[in-house]
Amino acid sequence: MVKMPLDFSKCNVYFDFDNTMTHFDVLDDIIEKFSINRDWVVFENAWQKGEIGSRECLKWQMRSVRATKPKLSRYLDKVRLDDNFQGLFAFLKHKGAETAILSDSFSFFIERILRNNGAHGIKLYSNRLRFSKNKLIPTFPHTDRSCSHCANCKKMHISKLGRRGRTNIYIGDGLSDICPAEHSDIVFAKGSLQEHFTRTKKEFIPFNNLGDVYRWLEEAGNVDETEGGQELSAVKRK
Repeated sequence: MVKMPLDFSKCNVYFDFDNTMTHFDVLDDIIEKFSINRDWVVFENAWQKGEIGSRECLKWQMRSVRATKPKLSRYLDKVRLDDNFQGLFAFLKHKGAETAILSDSFSFFIERILRNNGAHGIKLYSNRLRFSKNKLIPTFPHTDRSCSHCANCKKMHISKLGRRGRTNIYIGDGLSDICPAEHSDIVFAKGSLQEHFTRTKKEFIPFNNLGDVYRWLEEAGNVDETEGGQELSAVKRK
């Protein structure tokens, strides 16, 4: 059980990106909108069933995508972050927490969205893209050689960034978040991640948007252990 109140100067807070910091899965939407065929569906289904890893899935899916950099940029310029992210990020920064985005999406997409939404100063660990005319060629600089499943090994980042005596807080929604979440001290979960933690009876805090996360963390940073610690722990066991 995590000690309350939280000392954010000793916390690492990790954000998934798609459908966590954004209102929908941007990568999935790009693949669906800009693919020249439906081959990507076969690989998506195989990944969902655990038959292939996300690296293999993305490698094959991106072969169907056709879009120039300007065309994709125009699409990305319309994407908005969760309205609560800026306030939450400012709160964590003020409190001295370390923050990072761990995503199985691509840096070109994420960096443009962050820049358009005025979000600066947060570390990003993601996959990368190279453009060849209207073809998108993925590269995976953050794989774990001992694991062929993940395109971007989020657990590896937590192991490298998390130091002894620090509290790891993970916020996510999908299948790629299961592994890093299981290696974190506090987990905010929705979607497939929530379903997994419910099925495996592991502790998590449910959330609908980052406003829920902001309110919980704000209270956790101010709560008096003798009065409010028990109530916060109960929420964590849902």
